[in-house]
Amino acid sequence: MDDSPSARTQPRIYTAPRTQVSQNQGKFRIHLNFPGQAVPDHDDHGYGPLATVVESFMDPGTLIRMHQHRDEEIISWVPAGVMRHDDRQDNQLVTDSDHLMVMGAGSGFWHAEETLADDPPLRMLQIFVRPHSLGLDPEIQHEPIPEPVANEWRHLFGPEGTDAPLSVRNDVDFHDCRLDAGETTALPSRPGWDTYLYVFDGAVDVGDESVGYTESALVTDGEGVPVTAAEDSTLVAFCIDPDAPITRQGTIGR
Repeated sequence: MDDSPSARTQPRIYTAPRTQVSQNQGKFRIHLNFPGQAVPDHDDHGYGPLATVVESFMDPGTLIRMHQHRDEEIISWVPAGVMRHDDRQDNQLVTDSDHLMVMGAGSGFWHAEETLADDPPLRMLQIFVRPHSLGLDPEIQHEPIPEPVANEWRHLFGPEGTDAPLSVRNDVDFHDCRLDAGETTALPSRPGWDTYLYVFDGAVDVGDESVGYTESALVTDGEGVPVTAAEDSTLVAFCIDPDAPITRQGTIGR
């Protein structure tokens, strides 16, 4: 085995196909992506504080009735269309391509989701982060996000205290990017952290690995890994501290 410094810093790229874990409730459908399952012999479906990334579909005129979450941070990322939120704290919020929502369920948070009959079909991501502690105060953040710049990553949420417009209560950074065909960018990274990439639309090469529509890649031990778009692509990336303290009692994102 080559134990030289250069060998030890070579990135490891674990790719995963489109998930086969899905639920179909008619007008509401989901596909659950588990970042930990990309790594052979990994004993956790999540990866550190990132529990799952859910691709969600809501047809026009869909109501998901009031229900409770506990002990998880739920982020709604809506690249197009609208997701309408109602809760028992009297918030009535619309999340769209200009806004991001973080719902810190903590000790308990009741909410409902809806699309109206004249809303467009909705495809979005709902991201479940494991908080560092149980029983935190429930809270909601709903903020405008910066205008996207082609071929550049936006930093949309991060741990408390970062310069991202929204925060979560554990060590996860979230970025998105619209990458034009033929363009290359560096995968977001932090020293000592790992990065999970999900291709929402399009297809890219991550280092020497091809990652297509709704496929993913987990990159460890690497910084500055190139991502090149084979076609116009919409990407999200999570920088994750794999050693962060986590809880595993969330309603969905255990």
